Amino acid sequence: MPHRVRNLNNPFDRLDSLMNILRVECDWDKKQTLQSLRKYTLEETHEVLEAVEKAIETDEWDDLKGELGDVLIQIAFYAVIAKEQEKFDLADVFDTLIEKMIYRHPHVFADANPDDINEQWEQLKDAKNTERKSLMDGVPPLPALSYAAKQQQRAARVGFDWPDLDGVTDKIKEEVAELEHEINASDGSEEAKRKIEDEFGDVLFSLVNYARKLGVDPEQALMRTNRKFDKRFRGMEAIAENQNIKLKDLNIDALEDIYQQAKDELK
Repeated sequence: MPHRVRNLNNPFDRLDSLMNILRVECDWDKKQTLQSLRKYTLEETHEVLEAVEKAIETDEWDDLKGELGDVLIQIAFYAVIAKEQEKFDLADVFDTLIEKMIYRHPHVFADANPDDINEQWEQLKDAKNTERKSLMDGVPPLPALSYAAKQQQRAARVGFDWPDLDGVTDKIKEEVAELEHEINASDGSEEAKRKIEDEFGDVLFSLVNYARKLGVDPEQALMRTNRKFDKRFRGMEAIAENQNIKLKDLNIDALEDIYQQAKDELK
């Protein structure tokens, strides 16, 4: 009886009604909890980012439309669980968002100076977090590269930042040298492995800083490189299949030759 949902005029009402029906009548939906939904929320968020990249690269928007819907149903799912606990409902989520955006845009809805948008945004967020004792408080649980970038942005707000790229470049070289030292000094023990891991993390942290200085999102950059490598490796597999050879039987030089062929074909 899909008309129970489709016959409602307002898209918000259709979504809210759909979620309430699923929660009562679908065995899988009934079993879900705040804990069980987390992994799906993470997956759907990353799929949105993939769809955004596809829209940018190919002007193909259908995937993005679908993935945004998948994220939206996650929001509706959390809201219906909250309503069951008598905490809030989906309308409260919308209202809270709207009021927050009005509050954070005084240059649009009040008389603030539009030239100081970024500074105003940070100040208003800080005002909402009066219990924050450190600039590091409240950094969201992002993937590691994005988390590092956010930490560095926070530190830069009090001037703890390299003034130019040269300082970051020197820091990267310093961290790579320290990593090489630990690799050369390693005796294979767990302690040695931990030191190598620590130094490798320092290298990544410095590279994130470099990306931030360049205005590059490190998470997006790595995701794009991952996609690029995926296409190239699939190209390698296709070339090997056409030549009736197996990649695992080739030495590194032959594999590199096929990789370059795949790169050239994708350009």
